Amino acid sequence: MEKSAQGGKRRRRAEKLIRFTFFGVALASIMILALIVVFLFMEGLPIFSKVSVKDFIFGSLWYPTDDPPDFGIFALIMGSVAVTIVSSVMSIPLGVLTALYLAEAASFRVRQWVKPVVELLAALPSVVIGFFGMVIVAPFLQDILDIPTGLNLFNASLMLAFMSIPTICSISEDAIFGVPIELKEASLALGATHWETIARVIIPASISGICTAVILGMSRAIGETMVVLMVAGGAAMVPSFLFDPVRPMPASIAAEMAEAPFRGDHYYALFATGIVLFLFTLIFNMVAEYISNKYRQVGAATL
Repeated sequence: MEKSAQGGKRRRRAEKLIRFTFFGVALASIMILALIVVFLFMEGLPIFSKVSVKDFIFGSLWYPTDDPPDFGIFALIMGSVAVTIVSSVMSIPLGVLTALYLAEAASFRVRQWVKPVVELLAALPSVVIGFFGMVIVAPFLQDILDIPTGLNLFNASLMLAFMSIPTICSISEDAIFGVPIELKEASLALGATHWETIARVIIPASISGICTAVILGMSRAIGETMVVLMVAGGAAMVPSFLFDPVRPMPASIAAEMAEAPFRGDHYYALFATGIVLFLFTLIFNMVAEYISNKYRQVGAATL
């Protein structure tokens, strides 16, 4: 009895230590994130003493080194939105359909070869993908489509989709594999075909995980810096055509921060651009989380 009591005390102490460790790690992560946000706002807000929020957000001219300078980031915002939307149109269907194929249709041998390749693609450095888009894709688009430059919105979106597809595919496949086998067997036992089971049982049951995969893939696209810096064209203009050059917000920050005078107006404007990018990402993730929870509840009610 005494040994059992001592063993119970040791287990309780070990559990408390583990809980305290996890709490400390989580608290440290939250504090680091909070400090980053505070620093971002401290360095970005001073620009609004020189230019109004409305002119900064909706201004069409970005010439921070002119005299007087123009700090309008509307073209940068539209560039970020455009490359994210176009890349999502390409990456979401391909990523989800590939995950469905690997999880439900591919043989074990095919899955054994394809899954590591997909995960390897997710680990490719963005600079390598950027070089591929700059050296291979850009001249190809320029020659085939007879356009002035191959460094444009479509090229950047294509490279971002190439980066997002492995993330969407891998996480979606895990979500599909997580569907209980009993649900599939019950559907098939009731006379449903394999594809009817996929459409009416597997996808609704795994929609929350698929939404999470889409969120992560699109978040990588909207926040990616190196690829858009290399292949988007670098023109701070609102795109009116799929093959126009653009300059998304991350590319502008990366390209100009090293040249901006420390604590100057240009420096503050770039940090304010980072605030806008942060708010865009935050709102996007909040909406996506709401949609994910909604579909989780709807899927559970349906099943």
